[in-house]
Amino acid sequence: MEVSLDTCGRRMVKSLLLLYLFVVRAAADCPKPQGTENIALTNEALLKNDFPDGSEATFECANGYVLEDGSGTVTCTNGVWTTPQLNCIKKDCGPPKPQQHMSFDVTEGTLFGASVRILCDEGYRLSGTSYKRCYATGWFGRAKCEVVTCAKPDEVTNGRNTWDSQTDPIYGDTVQYVCDEGYTLTGNHIIKCSRNGQYNSPPPECNGGIFLADILTTEDKITTTRVTPTASPPVRGKRDDVETNEDIGYAPVIVSVICTLIVVVTVLFISHRFLLKRKGSYDTGEDLKPELLQFQNL
Repeated sequence: MEVSLDTCGRRMVKSLLLLYLFVVRAAADCPKPQGTENIALTNEALLKNDFPDGSEATFECANGYVLEDGSGTVTCTNGVWTTPQLNCIKKDCGPPKPQQHMSFDVTEGTLFGASVRILCDEGYRLSGTSYKRCYATGWFGRAKCEVVTCAKPDEVTNGRNTWDSQTDPIYGDTVQYVCDEGYTLTGNHIIKCSRNGQYNSPPPECNGGIFLADILTTEDKITTTRVTPTASPPVRGKRDDVETNEDIGYAPVIVSVICTLIVVVTVLFISHRFLLKRKGSYDTGEDLKPELLQFQNL
Protein backbone atom coordinates (compact mmCIF):
# COMPACT_ATOMS: atom_id res chain seq x y z
CA MET A 1 0.00 0.00 0.00
CA GLU A 2 2.84 2.34 0.84
CA VAL A 3 4.47 1.48 -2.46
CA SER A 4 1.36 2.40 -4.39
CA LEU A 5 1.04 5.78 -2.72
CA ASP A 6 4.67 6.59 -3.35
CA THR A 7 4.41 5.71 -7.03
CA CYS A 8 1.26 7.73 -7.44
CA GLY A 9 2.83 10.76 -5.76
CA ARG A 10 5.82 10.67 -8.03
CA ARG A 11 3.68 10.54 -11.11
CA MET A 12 1.68 13.55 -9.91
CA VAL A 13 4.78 15.60 -9.24
CA LYS A 14 6.19 14.73 -12.64
CA SER A 15 3.00 15.76 -14.38
CA LEU A 16 2.88 19.05 -12.54
CA LEU A 17 6.49 19.74 -13.46
CA LEU A 18 5.84 19.08 -17.17
CA LEU A 19 2.77 21.31 -17.08
CA TYR A 20 4.77 24.10 -15.46
CA LEU A 21 7.54 23.84 -18.03
CA PHE A 22 5.00 23.87 -20.87
CA VAL A 23 3.24 26.95 -19.53
CA VAL A 24 6.49 28.79 -18.97
CA ARG A 25 7.77 27.86 -22.45
CA ALA A 26 4.52 28.80 -24.11
CA ALA A 27 4.48 32.14 -22.41
CA ALA A 28 8.01 32.88 -23.60
CA ASP A 29 7.35 32.26 -27.36
CA CYS A 30 6.50 35.24 -29.63
CA PRO A 31 3.98 35.24 -32.47
CA LYS A 32 5.13 35.81 -36.03
CA PRO A 33 5.99 39.52 -36.37
CA GLN A 34 3.80 41.65 -38.66
CA GLY A 35 5.00 44.28 -41.07
CA THR A 36 3.47 47.65 -42.01
CA GLU A 37 2.87 49.55 -45.23
CA ASN A 38 6.50 50.44 -45.66
CA ILE A 39 8.30 47.47 -44.01
CA ALA A 40 8.00 43.67 -44.42
CA LEU A 41 9.70 40.52 -43.07
CA THR A 42 12.61 39.15 -45.00
CA ASN A 43 12.18 35.82 -46.78
CA GLU A 44 14.28 34.10 -44.11
CA ALA A 45 11.96 35.31 -41.33
CA LEU A 46 8.86 34.36 -43.31
CA LEU A 47 10.04 30.74 -43.51
CA LYS A 48 10.18 30.35 -39.69
CA ASN A 49 7.20 28.92 -37.82
CA ASP A 50 8.38 29.28 -34.20
CA PHE A 51 9.82 32.33 -32.49
CA PRO A 52 11.00 31.32 -28.99
CA ASP A 53 12.13 33.76 -26.35
CA GLY A 54 15.38 35.42 -27.38
CA SER A 55 15.01 34.71 -31.11
CA GLU A 56 15.40 37.45 -33.72
CA ALA A 57 13.60 38.44 -36.92
CA THR A 58 14.54 40.94 -39.60
CA PHE A 59 12.42 43.50 -41.44
CA GLU A 60 13.24 45.20 -44.74
CA CYS A 61 11.67 48.00 -46.79
CA ALA A 62 8.48 46.97 -48.52
CA ASN A 63 8.10 46.98 -52.30
CA GLY A 64 8.18 50.54 -53.59
CA TYR A 65 10.05 51.88 -50.54
CA VAL A 66 13.74 52.50 -49.98
CA LEU A 67 15.83 52.58 -46.81
CA GLU A 68 16.53 55.98 -45.40
CA ASP A 69 18.15 54.91 -42.11
CA GLY A 70 17.84 52.53 -39.10
CA SER A 71 17.85 48.76 -38.56
CA GLY A 72 15.11 46.20 -39.13
CA THR A 73 16.22 43.57 -36.57
CA VAL A 74 13.77 42.79 -33.72
CA THR A 75 14.12 40.44 -30.67
CA CYS A 76 11.55 38.29 -28.87
CA THR A 77 11.66 39.10 -25.14
CA ASN A 78 9.18 37.40 -22.79
CA GLY A 79 6.77 36.90 -25.67
CA VAL A 80 6.99 40.50 -26.97
CA TRP A 81 8.90 41.79 -30.00
CA THR A 82 11.04 44.87 -29.73
CA THR A 83 10.17 47.84 -31.99
CA PRO A 84 12.02 47.92 -35.34
CA GLN A 85 14.12 51.03 -35.87
CA LEU A 86 13.77 50.98 -39.63
CA ASN A 87 12.84 54.12 -41.60
CA CYS A 88 11.67 53.45 -45.17
CA ILE A 89 10.40 56.13 -47.56
CA LYS A 90 8.64 55.94 -50.93
CA LYS A 91 10.80 55.45 -53.98
CA ASP A 92 11.14 58.49 -56.25
CA CYS A 93 10.88 57.56 -59.93
CA GLY A 94 12.07 61.01 -60.93
CA PRO A 95 10.83 62.85 -64.03
CA PRO A 96 9.77 60.56 -66.89
CA LYS A 97 12.27 60.17 -69.71
CA PRO A 98 11.79 62.99 -72.24
CA GLN A 99 10.38 62.07 -75.63
CA GLN A 100 10.07 64.08 -78.81
CA HIS A 101 6.96 66.29 -78.98
CA MET A 102 5.84 64.97 -75.54
CA SER A 103 5.52 66.57 -72.09
CA PHE A 104 4.13 65.47 -68.70
CA ASP A 105 1.80 66.86 -66.07
CA VAL A 106 3.50 65.92 -62.76
CA THR A 107 0.93 67.50 -60.42
CA GLU A 108 0.77 64.29 -58.33
CA GLY A 109 4.55 64.17 -57.97
CA THR A 110 6.99 61.43 -58.95
CA LEU A 111 6.97 59.18 -55.85
CA PHE A 112 5.92 55.53 -55.77
CA GLY A 113 2.22 55.18 -56.68
CA ALA A 114 1.93 58.59 -58.35
CA SER A 115 0.63 59.04 -61.91
CA VAL A 116 1.61 61.61 -64.52
CA ARG A 117 -0.50 62.70 -67.46
CA ILE A 118 1.01 62.54 -70.95
CA LEU A 119 0.65 65.61 -73.17
CA CYS A 120 1.52 66.02 -76.87
CA ASP A 121 2.64 69.19 -78.62
CA GLU A 122 0.24 71.04 -80.89
CA GLY A 123 -0.21 69.20 -84.16
CA TYR A 124 0.57 65.80 -82.64
CA ARG A 125 -1.82 63.03 -81.56
CA LEU A 126 -1.34 60.72 -78.55
CA SER A 127 -0.98 57.01 -79.31
CA GLY A 128 -1.00 54.57 -76.37
CA THR A 129 -1.78 55.15 -72.69
CA SER A 130 -2.76 58.58 -71.40
CA TYR A 131 -0.87 58.17 -68.10
CA LYS A 132 2.37 56.76 -66.70
CA ARG A 133 2.48 55.30 -63.16
CA CYS A 134 5.47 55.08 -60.81
CA TYR A 135 6.06 51.47 -59.70
CA ALA A 136 8.91 49.85 -57.77
CA THR A 137 10.65 49.15 -61.06
CA GLY A 138 10.10 52.68 -62.44
CA TRP A 139 7.59 54.34 -64.73
CA PHE A 140 5.09 52.09 -66.47
CA GLY A 141 2.98 52.99 -69.52
CA ARG A 142 3.87 53.20 -73.19
CA ALA A 143 2.86 56.12 -75.35
CA LYS A 144 4.12 58.25 -78.24
CA CYS A 145 3.08 61.43 -79.98
CA GLU A 146 2.44 61.07 -83.72
CA VAL A 147 2.12 64.00 -86.11
CA VAL A 148 -1.39 64.83 -87.33
CA THR A 149 -2.05 64.13 -91.01
CA CYS A 150 -4.67 65.48 -93.41
CA ALA A 151 -6.25 63.69 -96.35
CA LYS A 152 -4.80 64.35 -99.78
CA PRO A 153 -6.18 67.63 -101.15
CA ASP A 154 -9.22 67.48 -103.44
CA GLU A 155 -8.95 68.26 -107.11
CA VAL A 156 -10.82 71.22 -108.61
CA THR A 157 -12.54 71.56 -111.98
CA ASN A 158 -10.67 73.73 -114.49
CA GLY A 159 -7.65 73.88 -112.15
CA ARG A 160 -5.10 71.86 -110.19
CA ASN A 161 -3.16 71.77 -106.90
CA THR A 162 0.60 71.73 -106.41
CA TRP A 163 0.71 68.73 -104.02
CA ASP A 164 2.78 66.08 -105.84
CA SER A 165 3.95 63.92 -102.91
CA GLN A 166 2.84 60.31 -102.50
CA THR A 167 2.35 60.83 -98.74
CA ASP A 168 -0.49 62.70 -97.08
CA PRO A 169 0.11 66.28 -95.93
CA ILE A 170 1.07 66.64 -92.26
CA TYR A 171 0.37 69.38 -89.74
CA GLY A 172 1.62 72.71 -91.05
CA ASP A 173 1.87 71.67 -94.71
CA THR A 174 0.28 73.99 -97.27
CA VAL A 175 -1.32 73.21 -100.63
CA GLN A 176 -1.57 75.79 -103.41
CA TYR A 177 -4.22 75.86 -106.15
CA VAL A 178 -3.99 77.42 -109.63
CA CYS A 179 -6.67 77.72 -112.31
CA ASP A 180 -6.37 76.91 -115.98
CA GLU A 181 -5.91 79.78 -118.42
CA GLY A 182 -9.10 81.70 -118.91
CA TYR A 183 -10.56 80.84 -115.47
CA THR A 184 -10.71 82.92 -112.33
CA LEU A 185 -9.92 81.52 -108.86
CA THR A 186 -12.56 82.10 -106.19
CA GLY A 187 -11.64 81.40 -102.54
CA ASN A 188 -8.26 80.81 -100.84
CA HIS A 189 -5.55 79.79 -103.28
CA ILE A 190 -3.52 78.31 -100.35
CA ILE A 191 -5.00 75.92 -97.75
CA LYS A 192 -3.17 74.62 -94.65
CA CYS A 193 -3.33 71.32 -92.75
CA SER A 194 -4.39 72.28 -89.20
CA ARG A 195 -3.92 70.54 -85.84
CA ASN A 196 -7.29 68.74 -85.95
CA GLY A 197 -6.47 66.91 -89.19
CA GLN A 198 -8.63 69.22 -91.32
CA TYR A 199 -7.73 71.98 -93.74
CA ASN A 200 -8.27 75.54 -92.55
CA SER A 201 -10.53 76.26 -95.55
CA PRO A 202 -12.20 74.32 -98.39
CA PRO A 203 -10.57 74.14 -101.84
CA PRO A 204 -11.23 77.15 -104.09
CA GLU A 205 -13.25 77.16 -107.32
CA CYS A 206 -12.16 78.01 -110.85
CA ASN A 207 -14.92 79.93 -112.62
CA GLY A 208 -14.99 80.72 -116.34
CA GLY A 209 -15.14 84.32 -117.76
CA ILE A 210 -15.56 85.92 -121.21
CA PHE A 211 -13.91 83.85 -123.93
CA LEU A 212 -12.20 85.06 -127.08
CA ALA A 213 -14.71 83.13 -129.16
CA ASP A 214 -17.56 85.17 -127.68
CA ILE A 215 -15.70 88.42 -128.41
CA LEU A 216 -14.99 87.40 -132.01
CA THR A 217 -18.63 86.40 -132.50
CA THR A 218 -19.72 89.82 -131.29
CA GLU A 219 -17.17 91.45 -133.59
CA ASP A 220 -18.46 89.53 -136.61
CA LYS A 221 -22.01 90.62 -135.87
CA ILE A 222 -20.95 94.26 -135.67
CA THR A 223 -18.83 94.22 -138.86
CA THR A 224 -21.61 92.63 -140.91
CA THR A 225 -23.99 95.48 -140.08
CA ARG A 226 -24.58 97.69 -143.05
CA VAL A 227 -26.73 100.80 -143.71
CA THR A 228 -28.90 100.61 -146.78
CA PRO A 229 -29.20 104.05 -148.45
CA THR A 230 -32.70 105.33 -148.98
CA ALA A 231 -33.55 106.29 -152.54
CA SER A 232 -34.35 109.98 -152.86
CA PRO A 233 -37.37 110.96 -154.93
CA PRO A 234 -36.57 112.75 -158.19
CA VAL A 235 -36.60 116.55 -157.95
CA ARG A 236 -37.74 118.59 -160.80
CA GLY A 237 -35.84 121.70 -161.61
CA LYS A 238 -32.48 122.79 -162.84
CA ARG A 239 -29.66 120.34 -163.45
CA ASP A 240 -27.52 121.95 -160.76
CA ASP A 241 -30.30 121.35 -158.23
CA VAL A 242 -30.52 117.67 -159.18
CA GLU A 243 -26.78 117.12 -158.77
CA THR A 244 -26.83 118.88 -155.41
CA ASN A 245 -29.65 116.64 -154.18
CA GLU A 246 -27.76 113.49 -155.22
CA ASP A 247 -24.67 114.54 -153.23
CA ILE A 248 -26.79 115.18 -150.15
CA GLY A 249 -28.39 111.70 -150.50
CA TYR A 250 -25.00 109.90 -150.14
CA ALA A 251 -23.90 111.84 -147.06
CA PRO A 252 -25.86 109.72 -144.51
CA VAL A 253 -24.38 106.53 -145.98
CA ILE A 254 -20.83 107.79 -145.57
CA VAL A 255 -21.50 108.90 -141.99
CA SER A 256 -23.02 105.49 -141.14
CA VAL A 257 -20.03 103.62 -142.55
CA ILE A 258 -17.59 105.80 -140.60
CA CYS A 259 -19.54 105.28 -137.36
CA THR A 260 -19.59 101.52 -137.95
CA LEU A 261 -15.83 101.46 -138.43
CA ILE A 262 -15.29 103.47 -135.24
CA VAL A 263 -17.48 101.05 -133.26
CA VAL A 264 -15.65 98.02 -134.65
CA VAL A 265 -12.22 99.48 -133.87
CA THR A 266 -13.31 100.46 -130.35
CA VAL A 267 -14.64 96.96 -129.63
CA LEU A 268 -11.44 95.37 -130.92
CA PHE A 269 -9.32 97.72 -128.82
CA ILE A 270 -11.30 97.08 -125.63
CA SER A 271 -11.28 93.31 -126.26
CA HIS A 272 -7.53 93.32 -126.70
CA ARG A 273 -7.01 95.29 -123.52
CA PHE A 274 -9.32 92.88 -121.64
CA LEU A 275 -7.39 89.81 -122.84
CA LEU A 276 -4.08 91.35 -121.77
CA LYS A 277 -5.48 92.05 -118.32
CA ARG A 278 -6.75 88.46 -118.02
CA LYS A 279 -3.27 87.12 -118.76
CA GLY A 280 -1.73 89.36 -116.06
CA SER A 281 0.69 91.10 -118.52
CA TYR A 282 1.38 94.74 -119.25
CA ASP A 283 0.19 96.58 -122.31
CA THR A 284 3.39 97.17 -124.26
CA GLY A 285 1.64 97.52 -127.60
CA GLU A 286 3.66 94.70 -129.16
CA ASP A 287 0.63 92.42 -129.63
CA LEU A 288 -1.64 95.06 -131.15
CA LYS A 289 -2.55 94.84 -134.77
CA PRO A 290 -1.10 97.53 -137.03
CA GLU A 291 -4.52 99.02 -137.63
CA LEU A 292 -5.03 99.32 -133.85
CA LEU A 293 -1.61 100.89 -133.21
CA GLN A 294 -2.43 103.89 -135.35
CA PHE A 295 -5.53 104.55 -133.28
CA GLN A 296 -3.62 104.08 -130.06
CA ASN A 297 -1.06 106.69 -131.13
CA LEU A 298 -3.72 109.30 -131.82
